[in-house]
Amino acid sequence: MVKRISLITLSLVLFSSCVSKKIYTELEDKYGNLKKENRSLLEEVESLSTENTKLSNQLDQLQSAYDDAASERDRLRADYTSAKTNLENLKASYEALEKNSSAEIAKNSQKNRELLAQLEAKEQALVAESERLNNLKKELENRSKRVAELENVIAAKDANMRALKDAISKALTNFEGKGLTVEQRDGKVYISMENKLLFQSGSWSVGTEGRRAVQQLGSVLAENPDIAILIEGHTDNVPYKGSAQLSGNWDLSTKRATAIVNILRENNAINPENLTAAGRGEYAPIATNDTAEGKAKNRRIEVILTPKLDEISKLLNEI
Repeated sequence: MVKRISLITLSLVLFSSCVSKKIYTELEDKYGNLKKENRSLLEEVESLSTENTKLSNQLDQLQSAYDDAASERDRLRADYTSAKTNLENLKASYEALEKNSSAEIAKNSQKNRELLAQLEAKEQALVAESERLNNLKKELENRSKRVAELENVIAAKDANMRALKDAISKALTNFEGKGLTVEQRDGKVYISMENKLLFQSGSWSVGTEGRRAVQQLGSVLAENPDIAILIEGHTDNVPYKGSAQLSGNWDLSTKRATAIVNILRENNAINPENLTAAGRGEYAPIATNDTAEGKAKNRRIEVILTPKLDEISKLLNEI
């Protein structure tokens, strides 16, 4: 994906002055498709989180079914004990009445046979219920094991993301108070760098200090190969009036995001397949555009780090 975005961006930079508007528009459409693909991946993360909640609910239902089956087993066991006691009492009565008439003996014998039949039926029902209960218990244990594994994987990824956030904060300590923030939310790490640290007004060329900050960030990312890295460019709502090569703020934000990607790619330890550049233009502000301070906050680069979800998807398929 990153290679395709890079080729499109390179084409825009090198040949925008000599290619037809049709080709330029096709490249823009390709970029839009890539952006939709990125959004689909984010929706997949949310879907996996919803699936985890659903599995937890299923686990609760299985636990409830197990408890009901245990209660039914106890009831059958009590019935069995009661029937057995009645049989023993009848046997005692039979022995006492054995000396009486043959009619009474025959009557008691019939009752004994009926009770024996009832006792056998209850024994069979108890065996069947016990077998069902054991099967339900095994299913519950298997589901519980899978859910526990899934929760452990999610917890481990959260812990790794916290450690990554701390490592990035430590690596970028020298840039605190210069328009750079690092935070963790929703299982992801967000690094926000205001343009005053990175770019001159209207430019997508990264300055010396900004380059140093991105390179230090890259040194941490290089040690975390299982992290997807999305670089988003953002602008304020002031219309772009710079180079004729760009069509507006959206173009400018994309150029700036690509400039950050190119610096990260200078670190050979970072897998280019993990990198994605995207431009958001003025359409994702974090502050009001009615003040100079708000506009400064909106002119930024956001680096969004997301753990890969292959292992979680595998566990979900096994449940």
